[in-house]
Amino acid sequence: MNKLKVALPKGSLQESTITLFQRAGFQIYIGTRTYYFTTDDPEIEGVFLRAQEIPKYVEMGAFDAGISGNDWITENRVKVIDVCELKYSKQGFRPVKIVLAVPQNSKIKGPEDLQGKVIATELVNLTGDYLKKHKVKADVEFSYGATEIKAGTLADAIVDITETGSTLLSHNLKIIDVLMESAPKLIANKNSWKEKWKREKMENLALLLKGALEAEGKVGLKMNVEVKKLEGILKILPAMKKPTVSPLTDKKWVAIETVIDKKTAKLIIPELKRRGAQGIVEYPLNKVI
Repeated sequence: MNKLKVALPKGSLQESTITLFQRAGFQIYIGTRTYYFTTDDPEIEGVFLRAQEIPKYVEMGAFDAGISGNDWITENRVKVIDVCELKYSKQGFRPVKIVLAVPQNSKIKGPEDLQGKVIATELVNLTGDYLKKHKVKADVEFSYGATEIKAGTLADAIVDITETGSTLLSHNLKIIDVLMESAPKLIANKNSWKEKWKREKMENLALLLKGALEAEGKVGLKMNVEVKKLEGILKILPAMKKPTVSPLTDKKWVAIETVIDKKTAKLIIPELKRRGAQGIVEYPLNKVI
């Protein structure tokens, strides 16, 4: 049987990645004492690894595909195929930011003030690129973790990944610049991408994962409306595209079906009712393709 070997990020992204795969239609099975996983698709299997390591192992061919942040793909200087971007994170569905941060009382106001300073970071290459861009020379030291506690004590500044900025703020740090925004990407090994079966399998996986993300925060809405009240309903009814309007056996009535933002549903349903809509049904979505 053909197999697609996939590396998925463990740690902060692990649970949200598993949830994303479930919404895409894949059940992931992982043992309590192992990083190896299988899925209910017997053609997909792999391991959970640190996102930092995944790009290089995909490039080497240890895995056909993997999911890692664009920051780590850039940091590892790898040559891989970008299959698709997947905008999700530990706490939500938005990119994270790679930021330059300093203590609140620091005299460093921008990159030009980093000349001769010490910067602690896990993203050494990315930070070096940033310094070159601003024509500044500084001592970039690799941090093995807990980077935020080093600013002001072991380093003058840090470059770190943040989603909301709350952890930096809790350590009395302030952000003075954003190096880049980063979202996870599905990447592929170049040789695997050349194999017809593996490429099609990865393209199918990308389609389903993107569909699951597209459905996040959206719901389906359907209702019955008298034809004479249709125009008034359509005026207030948002949709990804135009709502679907279908005739009913009673020619005086039509059925409307659409997809809208979940947060909009609770605001618009009472108004739809007031304008004459009946049999209003809101239903969850797993994928929008």
